[in-house]
Amino acid sequence: MTIGFKTPNNYYLELITTFPPRPITNEAELIATQNRINSILDKGSLTKDDRDYLKVLGMLVYEYEEKHEPIPTIRGVELLKALLEESQIFPQDLIPILGSESIILEVLNGNYKLSENQIQELIQQ
Repeated sequence: MTIGFKTPNNYYLELITTFPPRPITNEAELIATQNRINSILDKGSLTKDDRDYLKVLGMLVYEYEEKHEPIPTIRGVELLKALLEESQIFPQDLIPILGSESIILEVLNGNYKLSENQIQELIQQ
């Protein structure tokens, strides 16, 4: 007995015929694939075929982004600055955690290392 793939139904065939899943090789193809994903998600109620097709497109987007748009690795002070900016938190907002504005400035200038307790308090904020 051979176990294999089921013959796709007409709707799934329509999905892959309308926008065939292929490896993404440039930004224009990435945008087109993301637009296709969004158009299916905008339908609201998704069928199993929709979900299967979206998984394939999602893997193609992920593969492209991993190769062409790596997430920058930031650590320490640069990470703290990025998180503050993203969260719209101002240095003065850290006074209750770090104690004083001078310590905050020292941290942001890279001249003061945070203790483990201070890091834990920042994480909880």
